[in-house]
Amino acid sequence: MKIVLVDDDRLVSSSLKIILESKDSIEVIGIGHNAKEACSLYFEHHPDIMLMDIRMQGETGLEAGERILMQDQNARIIFLTTFSDDEYIIKALKIGAKGYLLKQDYNSILPAIDAVMSGQRVFGDDIVSRIPKVFNQKSDAFSGADFGLTEKETELIQLIAEGFSNKEIAEALYLGEGTVRNYLSTVLDKLQLRDRTQLAVFYYKNRGKSQ
Repeated sequence: MKIVLVDDDRLVSSSLKIILESKDSIEVIGIGHNAKEACSLYFEHHPDIMLMDIRMQGETGLEAGERILMQDQNARIIFLTTFSDDEYIIKALKIGAKGYLLKQDYNSILPAIDAVMSGQRVFGDDIVSRIPKVFNQKSDAFSGADFGLTEKETELIQLIAEGFSNKEIAEALYLGEGTVRNYLSTVLDKLQLRDRTQLAVFYYKNRGKSQ
């Protein structure tokens, strides 16, 4: 697995390289320190994953990520930052980042990379729990019928958006956990979404809207 690192703190970059290459399957093939270098390194190497800081000298990592994703929508970019500002989280979600992690949680980096490589999006638990807030949750109802969803599927989405686990959803809707997993798979297929995080974002972005 080939990875490009971008962080304006050279000590952090060196430390991350050591952490990443402690896993035999990972090779850090490039290290950049600003947004311009991030874009150059990405299109030179086309890494499996780009792990990038947000706040850097000049342009932000988010701006670099947006430029990369406009040219390659399949780019796997994970933002690794010390900042959990609402505007950063919204931007990362909207441009299609594959992950948003806090540097304080170094233990989550390698598992997150594996998850992204398997097709998931990875946002730390503290980030996911703030999605309702960052999208300015309104009192308006979500109309699942507008998207071809049944009443039960709509209830499922609402509970997922509120952070319920499959077990908790099963208890709330009086269903088996296997049935919940089947419902979730069906809903993701209907909406052409990939995972629970995308589903939660979809829910909050479409509250109060009518087709």
